[in-house]
Amino acid sequence: MSGIYSKLSGANIQALSLQKHTMIDLQFHSPIEQIKHPFYQQKQVNVFIKRDDLIHPFISGNKWRKLKYLLHQALAKQQQHLVTFGGAYSNHLLATACAAAKFGFKSTGFVRGEPVQNDTLMLCKLFGMELIFVNRGNYNNKQKLFQDHFAHDRQAFFIDEGGASIEATDGCAELIDELGIAYDHIFCACGTGTTLAGIIKGLEKKTLHTQVHGVPVFKNGNFIRKEVLKYFDYTPAFDLHLDYHFGGYAKSKPELIKFIQTFASTTGILLDPIYTGKLGYAIHDLIQQDHFSPESNILMIHTGGLFGLLGMSNKFSS
Repeated sequence: MSGIYSKLSGANIQALSLQKHTMIDLQFHSPIEQIKHPFYQQKQVNVFIKRDDLIHPFISGNKWRKLKYLLHQALAKQQQHLVTFGGAYSNHLLATACAAAKFGFKSTGFVRGEPVQNDTLMLCKLFGMELIFVNRGNYNNKQKLFQDHFAHDRQAFFIDEGGASIEATDGCAELIDELGIAYDHIFCACGTGTTLAGIIKGLEKKTLHTQVHGVPVFKNGNFIRKEVLKYFDYTPAFDLHLDYHFGGYAKSKPELIKFIQTFASTTGILLDPIYTGKLGYAIHDLIQQDHFSPESNILMIHTGGLFGLLGMSNKFSS
């Protein structure tokens, strides 16, 4: 061996490995940028974007915030095998696979649907994740899948699809601690409602009276309201904007693709067609409808997920 490794004894290497396994933190506060768009200036609103997509190349956006305390919990329970769930293009699967490799865990992902090969799953496997494909009917009962495969594995630690959990809301709530000013409106895209619930928690902890908005990416996305409320013993105030799903989850329309292309070419910031593109479009459309008072400060949460572009690259080829 050469370099630093030539100076490490076997005991030191073991100690270094243990230190890696116990230091579960990325120590990163994502920056906030103002989007300087003539249209927003014309409408007299200030639009900002919190760049959680820059937290980590693979454990990006809300994925790190959701996983952080789950990883701490797994470590406290001495369970070194992360077991989770997602679709074939799941950013959550990829984030969990990378986090497992980075912090010394083993990982398994149940993948919804027939066996396929794609870039996202290839990266999951590169990070050491074992993939188990299951049909959509069986996939719906995640606890049964976990029990059927890992009931006798005392190291196995269950992580729900998307990381949805109370611990995830606690991680997402910390986003509010990073804000330098009070915003009039905060927007995030919604798949499980976990990030939205965390933002509400964080605002209430600081007694900020910011109006919170969720943009569900599913058709008939009003179910997100119930998903958010399960984290509270009262009814917090928040708005859901249900008309920006573009046909449903992972669906798109030419106007959405055009918006993402224009946004990227004028700001240098990528959005994906599944989550953040729909979010950005919603904010832009609401501004066009004069939904906000003049001089409103509007914050858009960029929740990462840019690998979603890989599964829809044909949409951008023309």
